Amino acid sequence: MDILRRNHVTVTGNPDGPAVVLAHGFGCDQNMWRLTVPALADVHRVVLFDYVGCGRSDLSAFREDRYASLDGYAQDVVEIAEALDLRDATFVGHSVSAMAGVLAARRAPERFGALVMVAPSPRYIDDEGYRGGFTAADIDELLDSLDSNYLGWSAAMAPMIMGNPERPELGEELTRSFCATDPDMARVFARTTFLSDSRDDLKSVSVPTLVLECTQDMIAPREVGAYVHRRIPGSTLVTLDATGHCPHLSAPEATNRAITGFLTGLR
Repeated sequence: MDILRRNHVTVTGNPDGPAVVLAHGFGCDQNMWRLTVPALADVHRVVLFDYVGCGRSDLSAFREDRYASLDGYAQDVVEIAEALDLRDATFVGHSVSAMAGVLAARRAPERFGALVMVAPSPRYIDDEGYRGGFTAADIDELLDSLDSNYLGWSAAMAPMIMGNPERPELGEELTRSFCATDPDMARVFARTTFLSDSRDDLKSVSVPTLVLECTQDMIAPREVGAYVHRRIPGSTLVTLDATGHCPHLSAPEATNRAITGFLTGLR
């Protein structure tokens, strides 16, 4: 199989620069990084892709048994890195992709030398001594609503996830992205996302790591950012002057400054 075609991989920027892989979250595609790419392209080789089932990926490659766990998405990442022969790349993952990056870096440590986690969450459901932001009943209701009316769920949830109600065009863009995703594949990705528990995987991280959180985020509240930071020794936590769950769209300047500053420190 042509991995690069399967995941609609695009490579831009400085071909001789250190590699940065940008990974989108649930219901999105690589276009969500369009405001970040220009900040990286002069210095870095920038790799973008769509997870199978998203964007312009090869939908015929989707298998529910593979993508019903984060391991399947992490395997996409590893196979892309192998196909491009990446070495010591920095993986930038938004939302659930941050955890896929943790798994990919553990599986192929020679391929990934640093992590940037944008609004990450290792578990969305509250647990004893842990606040993920949702009760189990909340998630059950969310998934039931998604199953019964995906387009309606997308129209209602996307603006809430994006935040920034004073800028409705942002929520409208996320709604369009959600609605462009195949509903059956989106249901699998949603369950994988919202039912995952990757807390134990954080202790495996041994590479330089930047954790970016927003001041207000209904999907990944600040308690989650603090938790991820505590569980990854030596990580750096930055609270962006941003609200909502997609700061690379709502506050690209602040997000890009944090990412480029981190990358400069790696050189």
